[in-house]
Amino acid sequence: MASVQKTPSHLPVIALAGNPNVGKSTIFNCLTNLRQHTGNWSGKTVSCAQGITSWHGQDYAVVDLPGTYSLAAHSAEEEVARDFIRFGGADACVVICDATCLERNLNLVLQIMSISRRVIVCVNLCDEADRKGISVDFARLSDLLGVPVVSASAARREGLDRLMEEIEKMVRHSPAPSSAPDCPEVVKASQCPDSPLFDEATVLSFVARAQEITAQTVRLSRGDGRSLDRRLDRLFTGPATAIPIMLLFLLAIFWLTIWGANYPSSLLSSLLFGIEERLLGLADALKAPAWLSGLLIQGMYRVLAWVVSVMLPPMAIFFPLFTLLEDLGYLPRVAFNLDPFFKKCRACGKQALTMCMGLGCNACGVAGCRIIDSRRERLIAILTNSFVPCNGRFPTLLALISMFVVGLNAGGAGSLLSAAAMTGLILFSILMTFAASSFLSRTLLKGEPSAFTLELPPYRRPQVLRVLVRSVLDRTLFVLGRAVAVAIPAGLLIWILANVSAGGVSLLSHLSSCLDPLGRLMGMDGVILAAFILGWPANEIVLPIILMCYMSAGTLTDYESLADLHCILTANGWTLTTALCTMTFCLFHWPCSTTCLTVKKETGSLRWTAAALLIPALTGTVLCILLASLCRLAGLG
Repeated sequence: MASVQKTPSHLPVIALAGNPNVGKSTIFNCLTNLRQHTGNWSGKTVSCAQGITSWHGQDYAVVDLPGTYSLAAHSAEEEVARDFIRFGGADACVVICDATCLERNLNLVLQIMSISRRVIVCVNLCDEADRKGISVDFARLSDLLGVPVVSASAARREGLDRLMEEIEKMVRHSPAPSSAPDCPEVVKASQCPDSPLFDEATVLSFVARAQEITAQTVRLSRGDGRSLDRRLDRLFTGPATAIPIMLLFLLAIFWLTIWGANYPSSLLSSLLFGIEERLLGLADALKAPAWLSGLLIQGMYRVLAWVVSVMLPPMAIFFPLFTLLEDLGYLPRVAFNLDPFFKKCRACGKQALTMCMGLGCNACGVAGCRIIDSRRERLIAILTNSFVPCNGRFPTLLALISMFVVGLNAGGAGSLLSAAAMTGLILFSILMTFAASSFLSRTLLKGEPSAFTLELPPYRRPQVLRVLVRSVLDRTLFVLGRAVAVAIPAGLLIWILANVSAGGVSLLSHLSSCLDPLGRLMGMDGVILAAFILGWPANEIVLPIILMCYMSAGTLTDYESLADLHCILTANGWTLTTALCTMTFCLFHWPCSTTCLTVKKETGSLRWTAAALLIPALTGTVLCILLASLCRLAGLG
């Protein structure tokens, strides 16, 4: 039903509802500060934020409902919002609107008012409306709606005290919430549980009423308040400029990530591996057995240190830059630009957003596929998300690009050339995503693309501090935590394989020898293929495992510089063909263990989890065999 996990039952419940991109989460964060947590709706995978706020000595439980344009329940998010408003027993429902586009928001307000007596309207983003010459008559709006209306600018924390006053009045002085008001247009859920909440005529009446109210309450003091947005949209979504600008943004992000991550990564590596030396000294002082210190320190800790030092600095740069584009309002334009391509593949345009999320972390991209309503299209997006390389594959790709494509003597232009080559690889991975999506939609997951509503929100000045906090806490540390959780057992397994022998040869060498014929066919060797298999828990450790095997070391081995690494690789038979095939397989191989677990959670099926693992792996294998054959014909080795 509409219950939500861990909501304190003894507190008055305040539900926050509204369209996406109206500042609902900002208001929620301002009200609850750090007294909040995330849970799942009962029986659903839709996540929500819940928290506690206090006013005049009274605590209130605040529930941030999923953003929705309608209560028609076309998606799990809309269904959850509708059911909680209707049956969740909220003491007050605050419907948050955007002052810059009030008409569209009022449609949801009228729908909610038809099923709940306890509604407060909070018109947010009034500061943006003022800058655009848009004024709202809030007193007249309150009279026409018949409910309290509060103006706010949540980013400046303006109007929130007035909002809490209205909430207090409603909770303390109004009768306790009962069933929804009798409304002849509303279909009773008990009688027709599978029917839409409103019939078509009622929906149209809401739209017409929203237009009437807007005409009486909103005024423009200087022309079209969104004219600047429209001019920018002609640039960012224009047929001739959209894709080139998108690629330029991608190039800039990669260049800044590459250029900015080198020094902090080196510093962090020195720090963490310095700690390893101290731990080994402590183990010697305690007279710990060599196998125990090797297992715990040179195995588990070293892999952990490697993953953190390689993964954290690029993520700490990439995620904030990506979040800035999101906060600016550009990412929905990316979905708009790529929608025609996904439509030709019989997939959903929202897949563009989940694909972009996969650039940071494929597990996050898979979880983000919840925004796609159609189960068929959601499965296509899940199965193809790992075709776009995650942040964990960047270090291997960039190292190989720098050594074998750009060249070690590129000088100051090396970072820019590496970023350009990386952008080309990402473009190739996007094209392969289209191809795989088209193949799946015509074979395993046949069907036509569904229609969806995509809002192009107004361009906004990014809130840099909030972006940094959100990207570091919600994304960077979250992804890093999951990588650390799988890196520790991976370090244990790698150390055992490298240090336990059979017939005088390590188990790791036996594994590499068994895989060597297939590796050679794919333009690589058995060592590289074994490294990708053992790197399943975390893609960041693929290159260190390769080094460990080549140097017959019992632990992961670092390298002083790319020049030293290049010498080691070429001494073990690497050519341009080897590098190209390794880069191709790095782009297209099985998703990491964290992503596979996320696929299992989202689909609830081992069959689809196996498909998510096999489809990119088979694609990468076939591409490598073809590429190796072409390179041999061209005489590249």
